Amino acid sequence: MNGVFSFFKDRRVLITGDTGFKGSWLSHWLNMLGADVTGYALPPKNRGDLFNQLRLQRRIHHVNGDIRNSAGLRKVFLHFRPEIVFHLAAQSLVRVSYADPAGTIETNVAGSAHLLDAVRRQPSVRALIYITSDKCYLNKEWAWAYRENDELGGRDPYSASKAAAELIFASYSASYFADRKTLGAASVRAGNVIGGGDWAIDRIVPDCIRALQKNRAIELRHPSAVRPWQHVLDPLYGYLVLAARLHAHPKDFSGSWNFGPSIHSSRTVHEVALYFWR
Repeated sequence: MNGVFSFFKDRRVLITGDTGFKGSWLSHWLNMLGADVTGYALPPKNRGDLFNQLRLQRRIHHVNGDIRNSAGLRKVFLHFRPEIVFHLAAQSLVRVSYADPAGTIETNVAGSAHLLDAVRRQPSVRALIYITSDKCYLNKEWAWAYRENDELGGRDPYSASKAAAELIFASYSASYFADRKTLGAASVRAGNVIGGGDWAIDRIVPDCIRALQKNRAIELRHPSAVRPWQHVLDPLYGYLVLAARLHAHPKDFSGSWNFGPSIHSSRTVHEVALYFWR
């Protein structure tokens, strides 16, 4: 798999949401691979956030900005001329979406539209990885995993915003990206991830650590719920492989992809990535 790692050396990569949990890990990884990384995101909220712990401010080009600011985003595209774009900027918490539904929709829907429009206007982009969530699927409470062609939808503001973001991606893909022979664009959908540096609220591992630090009993908000989990580096590795494949074969790999563990198979994200790289 050395090919996928060497591919990113000296590539101009733009990451929206680089100060977030997954965005920080992705920025760190790409920096280690020798990519020329620029990040666009709100400043990290806390001193202990992974972005600060990894000292990414000193290692990548970071621009403080809001994904809802189309002019600021477009300026970064014009100045940096990215070849590969990873879009992770989002309001990512379900309970926050109940408290601020309009803000969640503005960030996850309008902000994503601004990103897609910047890609549309920037001819340097060769590969777009557009991260949403497995919550973009209409939850039918069935026993099997959702497939990429299953119905989209959401009964809470966060899920609805992710389903809407997927519809906007599909419209841009059909209306603008399909005719660009050198651009590959994919939406990627992953579920719950765990890993070092995640201090977000309402996530099971960070909540457990905070309880232990305060010598309190660990409280599970939904003890009967069953959700798949994967380590944060698994889907990120898949995103990297997919980006490289989109660059090499734009139309063969464009579309929507799920990244996650399977209860019906022993296949891992790493094995799926090997399929991409063949």
